Amino acid sequence: MPRPFAPRAPCFTARALRFTLYVLLFALTACLPDNSITLWGATPEVIPSPPSAWTATPTPFQPLWPTPTVTAPPSSVWIAPYAPAALQQAARAWGLPLLADPNSAALHLEAVSPQSPSPQATDSQAAWIYALVTPFSTTLDGVTADYLRRGWAGVQSEPFAGRPLLMDESTLAVFTPMWGAPAVGAVQVVPSDQLLDQAWAGQPSWALLPFEALEPRWKVLAIDGQSPIRKEFDPAGYPLVVTFRLQCDIPCPLATLPPFPATNRDPSKMTTLVMTGVTALVRATAQKMETRGVVYPGRDIRDWLRQADIAHISNEIPFFEGCPLPNPNQPGLVFCSDPKYIGLLEDVGADVVELTGNHFHDYGEAAMLYTLKMYTERSLSYYGGGADLEEARRPLMLEHNGNELAFIGCNPVDPLNILADENRPGAAPCDFDYLVAQIRQLRAQGYLPIATFQHYESYAPTPTTEQARDFRMMADAGALIVSGSQAHYAQMMEFYNGAFIHYGLGNLFFDQMDIPVKGTRREFLDRHVFYDGRYISAELLTAMLEDFARPRPMTSSERLDFLTYIFAASGWGQDVKTPSPTPAQSRH
Repeated sequence: MPRPFAPRAPCFTARALRFTLYVLLFALTACLPDNSITLWGATPEVIPSPPSAWTATPTPFQPLWPTPTVTAPPSSVWIAPYAPAALQQAARAWGLPLLADPNSAALHLEAVSPQSPSPQATDSQAAWIYALVTPFSTTLDGVTADYLRRGWAGVQSEPFAGRPLLMDESTLAVFTPMWGAPAVGAVQVVPSDQLLDQAWAGQPSWALLPFEALEPRWKVLAIDGQSPIRKEFDPAGYPLVVTFRLQCDIPCPLATLPPFPATNRDPSKMTTLVMTGVTALVRATAQKMETRGVVYPGRDIRDWLRQADIAHISNEIPFFEGCPLPNPNQPGLVFCSDPKYIGLLEDVGADVVELTGNHFHDYGEAAMLYTLKMYTERSLSYYGGGADLEEARRPLMLEHNGNELAFIGCNPVDPLNILADENRPGAAPCDFDYLVAQIRQLRAQGYLPIATFQHYESYAPTPTTEQARDFRMMADAGALIVSGSQAHYAQMMEFYNGAFIHYGLGNLFFDQMDIPVKGTRREFLDRHVFYDGRYISAELLTAMLEDFARPRPMTSSERLDFLTYIFAASGWGQDVKTPSPTPAQSRH
């Protein structure tokens, strides 16, 4: 019979199980330190620890698969596409990712309207100044805010009736939310690099642009009397201030917001310079100073000079102790001024004195040296003349609010051997090779050069051939302003190779009351504006001589006639006839 089925004995018998446990125990004990090995049933052997000098530093636990680091997403910024280029450049310098979708960015840079909610504690703001401009050759000086807004609405009147307000696309995008959409045809969008040329080609014309886009070929129009190129400018109430805000979502991922320019018009970066024409405190002018007071000639225009950061005076006459009393009918042309007359220069706030004049040598070397001593004692800087040739032709370099200006001047006439040499004081001669080299070097060093001449006299609005040649030579060398200090009769101006050239400003303090030709009473004082190392604007101040001594601001009609005449002579209007008589070249 077959044997009954019986199950097989299990694989792990008691012996096998005991053996397996021993193996596991041995494996576990093998992982223990050598000095703590203990076998079951055995007395533990204590192995002494090594000396402390041998003790190794325990190695930190190093996981085979490190825990992944979770990086927070970086902050990102959205820049409104209409933001001015200067603001966009500042934002890109932050190095944050730029996003095209504002909803995905943590930071937002955009213009806000006056009705926008108050800024959060995390926000940062900038007041961006815009300017209403027109070509420099425009006689209009300003408009009202209402006129500008009516022009935006298409309700225009002279002088810009039917003329669209020019601006680039970003400027339109800035002002549309503030003022509403402009009327059809009231605004014309022009690429920013074409605005100036189109405005000059289609006069009368006007345009709107940010302050940092200014340059001298634009004339800045005041709005309700406020102009951003003037020192007394008050942005409160000025209609062309736009608030740009850098906003950060809450909670803001940044502990602090990145640097953000507070404005594009910082007064601490601005410098104003007023250049003037002939000053000769002699004859009838000096007599008025004797009878009406030394400061009488500057009574009506002193604020123009005092408000400037740098006021320039071209004083042709030496001071001389023992100078004779002034004679209005003095027959000769040898002049001196009583030393007390320097009080007029102090009262009008003169800072820089030009010495290129033909009469600096009239009373000899002693008077010239005495005059230089008077200037030095009063901290009046001078150039274009000096105690010797080296000093006379040395550029005068000044720094104000970060703007570095350099003045250099000369006299090409030398009618009576009045020029300085190595051992004699006098006016600076015109060494044109030296002048060109100096101006180029100054530009290379970051200075803004201003070149002036005591050139041949011409009682005409147009320059002589020699004048045009020499003035343009200075512009070609890199001078930004070239100014004629010799002119008793105001002359034309031009923009040439990046420079503003004014061939003659006319008199400042001199007694020519429409003598020897009609027109010598009319005067220019040129106010130049520099900002952050750039020459940005020129403004023409106009005066009329009264009482043989005292210039006063022109009336509106006088100014209109004067500017129309000079602009026409400059080729910016109708041709103009030269007045008669017109002596070609003369000392006075």
